[in-house]
Amino acid sequence: MLIIPAIDLKDGHCVRLKQGIMEDATVFSKEPGEMAAHWLSQGARRLHIVDLNGAFAGKPKNETAILEIVRTIDDQIPIQLGGGIRDLDTIERYLDDGITYIIIGTAAIKIPGFLQDACNAFPGQIMVGLDAKDGKVAVDGWSKVTGHDVIDLARKFEGYGVEAVIYTDIGRDGMLSGINIAATVELAKELSIPVIASGGITNIDDVHKLCTIESEGIIGAITGRAIYEGSLNFKEAQILADKLSKESGIS
Repeated sequence: MLIIPAIDLKDGHCVRLKQGIMEDATVFSKEPGEMAAHWLSQGARRLHIVDLNGAFAGKPKNETAILEIVRTIDDQIPIQLGGGIRDLDTIERYLDDGITYIIIGTAAIKIPGFLQDACNAFPGQIMVGLDAKDGKVAVDGWSKVTGHDVIDLARKFEGYGVEAVIYTDIGRDGMLSGINIAATVELAKELSIPVIASGGITNIDDVHKLCTIESEGIIGAITGRAIYEGSLNFKEAQILADKLSKESGIS
């Protein structure tokens, strides 16, 4: 089980939002590269980056900060990136810059054919981000909840060849209220591709709970506010996850 630190970028700074509300942002660092180096030093084996401004604008807005992170990491661990990625040229540019995985969210739903084209053009490097509330997918930086069922869409996108599904319960993200274990397991059981959980990790107990469902195909969990505010010690969390995975025979 990978515990994946999130670096959410707004106006070039590392921030966290509550339930995706841009006006409710807490700045944790003005140096994204230094933050990336910190998580690397703490044992992170992957980073999750979101261009928040890009997610709302529909085009990249924090490329300078993203490149700073890429230079700092220097291919030592994979980086997955989402936010405002709406065309193949942008994907190609980011991959050329050193990003490992591209996460497509809103565009997977709003631009017909785009996700499938991306999977065909960049096999093994495209993930889909499905953000849901009460089982329905949200788009446009969580500002609009659609009528699309998250499981139905995930099955469809699996057929396109996405590498993994990143599933976020937007009712819990940034609220430190715990992962929606039931919904995450329900989704993972319907898919053969990996699921990465996101939204709501609070403390070490949540890591315990996640590790008990790892065998369902949940390979990682993204954490943000908890590791920035201190309710979860990232290094301890990854050590525990490795220990529990080893004991269960998963890794």
